Amino acid sequence: MLGVSSPRDAVVALRAEVAKVVVGQDGVLSGIVAALLVRGHVLLEGVPGVAKTLLVKTVAASLDLRYRRVQFTPDLMPSDVLGQTIFEQHSGSFRFREGPVFTNLLLADEINRTPPKTQAALLEAMEERQVSVDGQARPLPEPFVVIATQNPIEYEGTYPLPEAQLDRFLFKLLVPYPSAEQEVEVLARHHRGLDPHDLAVAGVHAVASAADLAAARAEVAGLTVQPPVLDYVVRLARATRESPSLTLGVSPRGATMLLHASKAWAWMSGRAYVTPDDVKAMAKPCFRHRVAVRPELELEGTTADRVLDGLLSVVPVPT
Repeated sequence: MLGVSSPRDAVVALRAEVAKVVVGQDGVLSGIVAALLVRGHVLLEGVPGVAKTLLVKTVAASLDLRYRRVQFTPDLMPSDVLGQTIFEQHSGSFRFREGPVFTNLLLADEINRTPPKTQAALLEAMEERQVSVDGQARPLPEPFVVIATQNPIEYEGTYPLPEAQLDRFLFKLLVPYPSAEQEVEVLARHHRGLDPHDLAVAGVHAVASAADLAAARAEVAGLTVQPPVLDYVVRLARATRESPSLTLGVSPRGATMLLHASKAWAWMSGRAYVTPDDVKAMAKPCFRHRVAVRPELELEGTTADRVLDGLLSVVPVPT
């Protein structure tokens, strides 16, 4: 371990490192940490300039893990992400050259700026932790987590992610504008010479290792979940399928994701058991990208979060 005495200390240290560079965004950071604890992938959505990429880069710099960043562009090809087989003239043989997906933490930056064919290249990697190239399956390193950023879909030059790919993400986290006070602090840090492109100068260094992460994951997996809480997760998922406001509800995979996320949240809250409040806290980030609002309601301004808020208010909570 890198100077920490327990997995929980590692999470505290990680937060402290990120705070050296990123102002605010505590909720988004908590979501990323929760995802790391349960091997989940994260989709960050926000307008340009709200520190999505900086946040992920800083988290990566705080972890002693391999990290790669791919800038998704309209001309990006699947082989640019996965790798390809090349012929080496000096040896007269073929060799597989690994793409950036062969890493522990992959930042897929502006993932919705690349066409669906390249977006789909990540499907197998995210679900099975392997990629198939030229008919051969190649395992990815452990751990392997994708954190993708995207601009809101109404922005020009974007390709909405298909439902099959969205369902691979544990969370869709909305990255908001900072508050006025936080924005003043951002400017003050830049005035004092902060260079967000040089995290080492800012004092950010690795404070947690793969071993810390594995130990934390083991503790999360061992948390107690009572049957009424399991039933509550299922009833929330089924409520989305029965809602007249939605054309697409949450799949059983989504319910499973909510269970894992709730265990991570409970562990981060210092408990060895999951409560209904943990489930409620994780429901919107787990479900918002797995449901589809009816088009006529969407035109009237109804959002997935608004529908989910309504369901959370009417589905009975176990006592």
